Amino acid sequence: MIQDALRAANTLAARLIPADLVQLAARLFVAWVFWQSARTKVDGLTITDSTWFLFDQVYALPLIPSTWAAVLATLAEHVLPVLLALGLASRIAALGLVVLTAVIQIFVFPGAWGVHGLWAASLLTVAAYGPGRLSLDRALGLDR
Repeated sequence: MIQDALRAANTLAARLIPADLVQLAARLFVAWVFWQSARTKVDGLTITDSTWFLFDQVYALPLIPSTWAAVLATLAEHVLPVLLALGLASRIAALGLVVLTAVIQIFVFPGAWGVHGLWAASLLTVAAYGPGRLSLDRALGLDR
């Protein structure tokens, strides 16, 4: 009896929540987070002094020079969220942001695993299941 009720509720939820809406939300909300972060790093087309300082003094990644990290992160946070939001090269953009999220989690803000886990869950959803029908990838026949 309980199993039948749960099965019916699950079936109803699956009908009411289209997968394409879930995939669109997974793309748009996390893209917005990274886009907002990107915009704090620049003034027009110039990386701000505060960004250089943060990458040199606060973030200080152990693997690459701080100037490279600042430029790469700024570019990635501008380009990848736009691709993700448009649904163009979505899986690649999502995986790129997963790498960026992992770097942030491991080297910059290790205590923020809850937030980073939510980002990763959204991004891995896109990487695994694709951008959905509401995407340029689908419109251009680049993804199933």
